[in-house]
Amino acid sequence: MTSAPGGREIAVVAFAQTVHRRTSDEFSEVEMLMPVLHEVLDRTGLKTADIDFTCSGSSDYLAGRAFSFTLALDGVGAWPPLSESHVEMDGAWALYEAWTKLLTGDADTALVYSYGKSSPGSVRDVLTRQLDPYYVAPLWPDSVALAALQAQALIDAGDTDEPALAAVAARNRETAAANRHAQLKGPVPQGDYLVRPLRTGDCPPIGDGAAAVILAAGDRARELCARPAWIRGIDHRIEAHGLGVRDLTDSPSTRLAAERAGAFERPVDTAELHAPFTAQEIVLRKALRLDDGVVVNPSGGALAANPIMAAGLIRIGEAAARIHRGASDRALAHATSGPCLQQNLVAVLEGEPR
Repeated sequence: MTSAPGGREIAVVAFAQTVHRRTSDEFSEVEMLMPVLHEVLDRTGLKTADIDFTCSGSSDYLAGRAFSFTLALDGVGAWPPLSESHVEMDGAWALYEAWTKLLTGDADTALVYSYGKSSPGSVRDVLTRQLDPYYVAPLWPDSVALAALQAQALIDAGDTDEPALAAVAARNRETAAANRHAQLKGPVPQGDYLVRPLRTGDCPPIGDGAAAVILAAGDRARELCARPAWIRGIDHRIEAHGLGVRDLTDSPSTRLAAERAGAFERPVDTAELHAPFTAQEIVLRKALRLDDGVVVNPSGGALAANPIMAAGLIRIGEAAARIHRGASDRALAHATSGPCLQQNLVAVLEGEPR
């Protein structure tokens, strides 16, 4: 969808996130989330009662209990009653739902938040539950092994090599040095092979974290933010579930989502890519037609901090924050879910001319 129906403009007006950590055993999900919710509301001066719609993204599989997201609502507050929804996805998809809600005119403001605690269990094993339950999941190929298949396919196709992958990791973590929220910063050794050709440095850190954004429509957005990050287009697409019928060196769903979001209409100056593995950035750069003139992952991206279920929303928030402070005029944000870039969302954000 390249434009808002009826001409209603919607913008990200505030963004907040945790300092991402390897473990947060001393905090529950609610205790981890509450400071972020308070911070994002404080940035706009809004109270909980001023929010027309609330939408969250998380995974019960990570928490290990059904309907765990209902406990997180304690962080928002039990009163006044909420108009609330939840997606069992990354928070970027919760933002998409909130965006559609605002488009209808039923709400003028929305709070979107997501969180993930990956530290309590084995993320590599948990993520196998999203695979085909008949043919693939019983083999227990974990997320790193599948990413290694994708990386090897790229190497075999001549699209990259191991030194190029190491350079992707180094660049992301060097830029993360300026990001106080990042988990990994500065020079990080490539380390030993986890699954060839991927070394530890090619893979994201395991950690806990949360993020939140506030959306607002029209003049309400201008009241709440000096320079709103207007969502000019947003779209999401999905690849076939079967890995064997996909070309892992390409991402047609990302390309289509970007086209429908209007990303190719004019150049972007910034791109925040949700690429947890180094090889995935290679795939995304090609699908999104990003040249060297685009600043990619100035936050450090998912290689610097990858709280599952929040990392995609963080990409949108980081892109919006650069527009808020005048560091970007037109930014692209990407989020993914599933093995080997199976599901992809692309948003194009713009600031008003200065």
